[in-house]
Amino acid sequence: MGFLRFGAAVLSLQSSLGALALSTDYISSRAASGPVVNQTECDGRSYTYEQLAGYGFIPSDARDRFGDTLGGFGSSIAIDRKTWKKKKGVYTATLWGLPDRGWNTQGTLNYQSRVHKFAITFTPNPTATVANPSPPNLQLQYLDTILFTGPDGTPTTSIDPDATGYITYPGFPILPVATYPGDGFGGPGLGGKRIPIDGEGLVLNDDGTFWVSDEYAPYIYKFSKTGRMIQAISPPGAYIPQRNGTVSFSANSPPIFDPTRTVIPKDTVSGRNNNQGLEGLTKTSNGHKLYALMQSALDQEGGPNNPYRRQARLLEYDITGSTPQYTAEYVVTLPLWTDPTVSASKATKVAAQSEIHSLGDGRFLILSRDSGNGHGQASSLSIYRHADIFSIAPNTGATDIKSPANDAVGASIASATGVLNPGITAATYCSFLDYNVNSELGKFKLHNGGAQDQFLLNEKWESLALVPVDGEDGDDGEWFLFSLSDNDFITQNGFLEGGAFPYKDKSGFNLDNQALVFQVKLPKKSNPS
Repeated sequence: MGFLRFGAAVLSLQSSLGALALSTDYISSRAASGPVVNQTECDGRSYTYEQLAGYGFIPSDARDRFGDTLGGFGSSIAIDRKTWKKKKGVYTATLWGLPDRGWNTQGTLNYQSRVHKFAITFTPNPTATVANPSPPNLQLQYLDTILFTGPDGTPTTSIDPDATGYITYPGFPILPVATYPGDGFGGPGLGGKRIPIDGEGLVLNDDGTFWVSDEYAPYIYKFSKTGRMIQAISPPGAYIPQRNGTVSFSANSPPIFDPTRTVIPKDTVSGRNNNQGLEGLTKTSNGHKLYALMQSALDQEGGPNNPYRRQARLLEYDITGSTPQYTAEYVVTLPLWTDPTVSASKATKVAAQSEIHSLGDGRFLILSRDSGNGHGQASSLSIYRHADIFSIAPNTGATDIKSPANDAVGASIASATGVLNPGITAATYCSFLDYNVNSELGKFKLHNGGAQDQFLLNEKWESLALVPVDGEDGDDGEWFLFSLSDNDFITQNGFLEGGAFPYKDKSGFNLDNQALVFQVKLPKKSNPS
């Protein structure tokens, strides 16, 4: 079983790697050695899903060095490419994982946002089959945690922002604020005000700083290597949530200490839809451009309603200078899926996106998925859980919609039913890698649909990271795609507030933090971040 030692801070995945008979020279091209799972042509380029190559997990009740449950860190990941090494068929690297807003299935609470550091070891097992499945061949060793603070060093929080009001700091835009009584967990304390963050996107910079995109604001924050907020990017006014004629950052997610608290109106009139903020964040491999994508449409463009919230806005920033410059804006039309558990009139839904990853030249991976399906959910069968592709390359004709008219408060580039305004061409979107292929999952005893057991895929897959199979530059087009799940901190043995706040999720489930590794072949012109 997995274990954790404080001090040495070692967390190991369950594994039987010593029993595996593995070749030290992993086959570089899966396509040349056997059939592939899927091949997609998109924007004149070919993309191949070759195989599911790896699986691992961290137990649901593992804890970080502060004594808090080590959950949800699949909300976004970043692998430090400088540390990616291949030796005798075994790969090692440093991976950073971003948890979102802590355990929140029974109300948001005063969890300090943070980022975790892991050492990963991946040993491919090309002999794995459904008949002879492999044990987990991906290990994650927990190393450290960096806690995030505001510009003045005050800890951040995960409590839903106040419905009105904000906090200010010199050199920063207005920032959301959350006011809490006691300790913010329902216990006694002095109370206070903190910057609330629901971190969903993570980018690692060469100097050790981090960009983090937020679902609450929706902003992009830059943190120092020690976790202090040093910069904040506020998007155009059209993105900023509005209620009753003013800025209202609340996502209508009541805190655990006041579960009946209501926000009127529940949905914002314009701007970010509740819990549908800047979910996707990536930068180009040269570090010059930063891209952030809304999880789904803004409220004035169909946001509160399924299936109308298809038109997600994409922001582009030049980050070569000390101050990021807003340079372009595009639209990504999200895919639809059919929910078999509801009536036909309500069955068509949007597969909102959970992450993006730059492939270079205006092309991206995008993780679009259904919701409410998987381990711990009422339905175990996921219908749409994909790493797809979209392109804003010049040859696609995708419209740069950046303009004062489109970016003003309340401005709309689509109707309330999600129909794009005349003259706007969305990014080219192509279906690609399906997570739910049971003939691949079975190679590691995993499955989509069926029994609610430890091998059933979790509902929320929210992260993407690419590293080269050759361990160097990926010039042969062969890449490993890592993806981790967000388990929402669901466990029956949970702890927060430095271990002082024990909890048991009312679902009765223990959801491990699952990780998958796919092998894909990208066009040789690709230059992933």
